[in-house]
Amino acid sequence: MTEQTPLTCALGFIRALEAGGGAGEVGTFLADDFTLVEAPHLLAPEGSTRGRDQVMAGADQSRHVVSGQRFDVRRSTCEGNRVVLEMDWSATLLMDLRYWDAGETIRARTTSVFEVRDGRISSQDSYDCYFTGDAAAV
Repeated sequence: MTEQTPLTCALGFIRALEAGGGAGEVGTFLADDFTLVEAPHLLAPEGSTRGRDQVMAGADQSRHVVSGQRFDVRRSTCEGNRVVLEMDWSATLLMDLRYWDAGETIRARTTSVFEVRDGRISSQDSYDCYFTGDAAAV
């Protein structure tokens, strides 16, 4: 991977996810010691912490859960190696989930904080707020 700015790295990662990229595409943006920390949200009330291998396996599995992922970046902030992206996310469900049925569009407002080292993402902290059928964010 050629050297890139922290912002282009974080946006490249988001675009790879959006394109339905699996481990091969997503993994090129992640450092070997990558860690994802998700704050508690509707689908993971306890929150979660995952390493690179778990995230890459999830990227492969997501093809069976959602299609047409879209990340609309509302605002980006960069300072040194830290990138913050505020985004509106949506996808079409391919299976039933607790609050939605297959075929429905699921939506969330999300903010992710990325740390980039040597042109690869070393960590991501994600704060997701999902919208249910009554449009209330949770």
